[in-house]
Amino acid sequence: MNTNTTFSLIYLFTDSDWLTRVMSVALILASVWSWAIIIEKLISLKKIKETTRVFEEKFWSGGSLDDLYMEYKDKALNPMSKVFVAAMKEWKKSSKLIPLNSSGKSIDAKSINKISNVQQRMERIMQVSLEREIDLLERRVSFLGTAGTVAPFLGLFGTVWGVMSAFSSIGENHNTSLAVIAPGIAIALATTALGLIVAIPAVVGFNKISNEINSYSLKVENFSSEFATIISRQVDETTK
Repeated sequence: MNTNTTFSLIYLFTDSDWLTRVMSVALILASVWSWAIIIEKLISLKKIKETTRVFEEKFWSGGSLDDLYMEYKDKALNPMSKVFVAAMKEWKKSSKLIPLNSSGKSIDAKSINKISNVQQRMERIMQVSLEREIDLLERRVSFLGTAGTVAPFLGLFGTVWGVMSAFSSIGENHNTSLAVIAPGIAIALATTALGLIVAIPAVVGFNKISNEINSYSLKVENFSSEFATIISRQVDETTK
C-alpha cells in the first residue's frame, strides 16, 4: 500500500477501531445537520425580514386597520403580521362596542370598562403570539450551541483514544518507528479535525442566528407596544 493510500481519509476511517468509527460518523452527521439548520434558518430569516418590511410599510401607510386585517387574516407570513392578526381577532371577537376607526360617540362607564378589558386581553394575546412565534424561530437552533460545545470534546476524546491505541501498538510490536506510530497518530488527529469542523460553523451559525432572532424579537415587541398605543389612543378619542 502506497503512502497516499495509507493516509487517505478512507483509510483513516477503515483502519480505525469501532469506537473511533462511531465518533467519526456521529461528528459527520452532526456537521451535516448543523449546516442544514444554518442554511434553513438563514433563508427563513431572510424571507421573514422581507415580508415584515412589506407589512410595516402597509401598516404605517395610514390605511384602515380593518382593511389590513382582512388582507393578512389568512396569509400572515411573519411573526409581526401574525401578532397583528392575533390582536385584531381578539378585538373583533371581544369588542362589539365600537369599530377601531369610530370617533365622536359617547358610551357609558360599563362599556368603557369592557373596552379596557379588551385592550388588556389584546396585549396579552400579542405577547403570547410573539413568544410562540419566537419559539418556532428558535426551534433546532439550540442544537448548534450543543454541537459547538460538545464536538471539540468528542474530537479530543477521539484523539486521546487514538494516542492510547498508538502506544499500545508500540508495546505490541516493540517498535518505535514512524511506520508504527504514524497511522495511530493520524487517526487520532483526524477526530480532532472532525470535531473542529463541526464546532466552528455551529458556533458561528448559533451566534449569528441567535443575534438575528433577538433583534427581530425586539422589533416585534416594539411594534406590539406601538400598536397597543394606537388602539388605546383611538379608544380614548372614542370615549371622550
